[in-house]
Amino acid sequence: MNKQHIINRFIKYVTIDTESDPNNPAFPSTEKQWDLAKVLEKELKEIGMEDVELDENCYLMATLPSNLDYEVPTIGFVAHIDTSPDFTGANVKPQIHENYDGKDILLNKEENIVLSPDYFEDLLQYKGQTIITTDGTTLLGADDKAGVTEIVSAMEYLIQNPEIKHGKIRICFTPDEEVGKGAHMFDVEKFGAEWAYTMDGSQIGELEYENFNAAGATVTIQGKIVHPGYAKDKMINSMLIASEFINALPEDEVPEKTTGYEGFFHLHHMQGEVEKTTLHYIIRDHDMNQFNNRKQAMLDLAEVLNAKRGQKLVSVEIKDQYFNMKEKVTPVMHIVDIAEEVMKDMGITPLIKPIRGGTDGSQLSYKGLPCPNIFAGGHNFHGRYEYVPAESIVKASEVIVGIAQKVAVKFN
Repeated sequence: MNKQHIINRFIKYVTIDTESDPNNPAFPSTEKQWDLAKVLEKELKEIGMEDVELDENCYLMATLPSNLDYEVPTIGFVAHIDTSPDFTGANVKPQIHENYDGKDILLNKEENIVLSPDYFEDLLQYKGQTIITTDGTTLLGADDKAGVTEIVSAMEYLIQNPEIKHGKIRICFTPDEEVGKGAHMFDVEKFGAEWAYTMDGSQIGELEYENFNAAGATVTIQGKIVHPGYAKDKMINSMLIASEFINALPEDEVPEKTTGYEGFFHLHHMQGEVEKTTLHYIIRDHDMNQFNNRKQAMLDLAEVLNAKRGQKLVSVEIKDQYFNMKEKVTPVMHIVDIAEEVMKDMGITPLIKPIRGGTDGSQLSYKGLPCPNIFAGGHNFHGRYEYVPAESIVKASEVIVGIAQKVAVKFN
């Protein structure tokens, strides 16, 4: 595949602002996601895809017909077009660093923003490669515009090389993945694939079919405001009770102190004054029993604090968000095996590990479309230090082609 052509495509996509908005209940949550969707709709038609359809919810689906004279399963590839609201995606200015020398990369001279392998040691895996970064003032958007690039590039390559045999392939680009709604309006029946892969992982080789069980918790603490000069036995300071709640949860079970299969409680936002304090948590665990125990622990803690004061001041509302797709993928493990075989055939070491987060593939798996996750190549998502090696984007594109070929052979 032509690396420069793929770089140019990626640059075109990341310079279109598609940041989603967690506070907007509309679907999609931002109008600007349509900007990239329409560009992709036009491009898919130009490269020769069929059944190109951009629906009213900003889902873009298309078909690459089979070129076989026998039936094989229809497979799919999925990526999301939005970028994270954690850091601005407006006015992205990508920088290309060819033949990376293993030293610090100066992203922004004026603000002295440096991408250093001393802190981000993964950079050293990519010495000699072409590194694409931000200018330090925005995120890059490799999550997941690298995945979008890879799917489009692989489809274009298969169309231009008809001697490569493959079955029917369906692709879909989704909105609002970063705000947890990427699969909400996904029409699995219309998509019509037996299984699919999200191209939404990180470093080269990642292959994932396990993810967190996830819930969001809102803790509301009611207080009572009284003039501090007359507050004895009357004032109830909700912020102090909130501190008790926070400190009563296990201090080591937080994102910054856990890894692998270890779950956590993550306090990500709080608002407080004497009369009312609100805590916003996310609860994560790979094991369903431990996940349920975590939810119960928060409910029990509220009861303990209420009993201590003899009145109901603390309430906890918990909403499940998504579940571990392992339960849905394990019965069809051949779909993971195929991707693993393709990577090994290409000399890529598969990194099979649990996702410490979520993916469209989790919800899709529970909607009836088993959907493991494959690397898209980027690192340091959702921030100013995000980067992606161009070679990883090329390799991921080649993995897609390889999977299409492998399915054609295995089901002959």
